[in-house]
Amino acid sequence: MAGQKKDSGKGAGAGPDPSLWQRLEQPAATPRTSLTLERIGTVAVEIADAEGFAAVTMRRLATELGVAPMAAYRHVTGKDDLWALMAERVTAEMRIPDEVTEWREVLRAFGLLTRDMMLRHPWVGQLPTHLFVLTPGRLAIAERQLAALDGLGLDEDSMMVAFRTVSAFAHGAAQSEVALREWTEAAGWSTGEETRLGLAPQMMYLMETGRYPTYGRYGLRATRKDDATWAFETGLDCVLDGIAARFGI
Repeated sequence: MAGQKKDSGKGAGAGPDPSLWQRLEQPAATPRTSLTLERIGTVAVEIADAEGFAAVTMRRLATELGVAPMAAYRHVTGKDDLWALMAERVTAEMRIPDEVTEWREVLRAFGLLTRDMMLRHPWVGQLPTHLFVLTPGRLAIAERQLAALDGLGLDEDSMMVAFRTVSAFAHGAAQSEVALREWTEAAGWSTGEETRLGLAPQMMYLMETGRYPTYGRYGLRATRKDDATWAFETGLDCVLDGIAARFGI
């Protein structure tokens, strides 16, 4: 998926080519083919959902789109554009309802939507710089949260810290959940009970050393070991409680 330099035909004094998002929002007046940026992004996501991130190559895209291998390069300059289109496509699924306006509920909704999106598209965590790539949808999500925090007495730096803290928790916790799911599936374990049985020999030896009494008590007494939704939502609420306490909002 390496990028391809293109000769735009412009003179030395010409300005830069339009950005990916400018081209997406202002398509050519007379498109020559049915191939569009939206279609490229959609198909790339479909491939990644079905076969994993590594399966998304420009050659594979061309096959699925029914075009010549180099045709897509007339629309995307390489892997960076493709990754951005994929990020934009899945971000479009994250819609905070208009009626949700209170800052805590807006940020909480974002956290829950992030987890849902990453569980549907487990390859998202493999996108290079997936937390930072700029797309219209990602900026819209950020704007919605910053706007909910605006007017509460926070300066702009504090507003951004609050938003990024929730984002970091949501992405990190969801990515950990995805990784655990993939690891247990690869081991042939489909439930928490099967996983614990599979790990029992190692766990029994470690617990018998007597070095981990608190962890051992967790193993014996905890009742929500397999409730990933409860764990995520409780952690998210802890983060939001901390933001509220730190900033007095």
